[in-house]
Amino acid sequence: MVKSLLLALLVFLLPLSATARDIGEAELQQIAGLIFHNECAARESCLTSWNEGEQFASLGIGHFIWYPAGSEKPFSESFPALLLFMEQQGVTLPGWLSDHPTRPNPWPDRSHFMAASQSASLSELRQLLIETKSVQAQFMLLRFEQALPDLLAGLNGDREQHIRKQFERVAKSPMGMYALIDYVNFKGEGSNPKERYHGKGWGLLQVLEHMQGRDAGLEAIEAFADSADMMLTRRVSLSPAERNESRWLSGWRKRLSTYVAEARALLEQAE
Repeated sequence: MVKSLLLALLVFLLPLSATARDIGEAELQQIAGLIFHNECAARESCLTSWNEGEQFASLGIGHFIWYPAGSEKPFSESFPALLLFMEQQGVTLPGWLSDHPTRPNPWPDRSHFMAASQSASLSELRQLLIETKSVQAQFMLLRFEQALPDLLAGLNGDREQHIRKQFERVAKSPMGMYALIDYVNFKGEGSNPKERYHGKGWGLLQVLEHMQGRDAGLEAIEAFADSADMMLTRRVSLSPAERNESRWLSGWRKRLSTYVAEARALLEQAE
């Protein structure tokens, strides 16, 4: 378990793909703030959450997933890798975490987690997440930096070129880096074969694959948001009935609408 997480972290630390432009600290913090607002409405109490109907806790400004022991893990887990990254950055973890930063989530389900909301352990964890927002932002950027190589691995020529061009098109557009980083953090790269319903995924790979068009700019952001809406709508239609995923679709669409709204706002500022 520890070795696999360390390997995953090393993947996160690979250099930035040449297809994505550099991001300055101010822009990264702006993106992190927008993601924090998307996930938590910027409420610090929401940094330690466990949504109804989920089998995992959602932690930090990016709601990083943390599974209890014995979970099947249908969605990519990211919180243990975040803790390893924090340690690498010199962050002091609470004692119960520093002894075993890759441990499974100690609360077996949502009811136990909610009952412990004011416990010493969860209070310490919440304070850690309050104090390390900038480190969490760096972690999200590192995950994004490896996204394109992951997406392109094993693809044939035409499909690879299409996805690469659409990725570059969005990255070069106003607030395109926000849209890309947020979506990777929000719904994943799309390369995990477990993140499928009836063989159909909903991550960045699928969004880029279903995009059309060539030009960068507001048109590219609108195309990205439209494709993402299609993929998430398809996900809901294919999801198990017991998960009742339709309850989340309006919130997901509201999140996608911020991509276009932020791009338009940036263009208006430049006029």
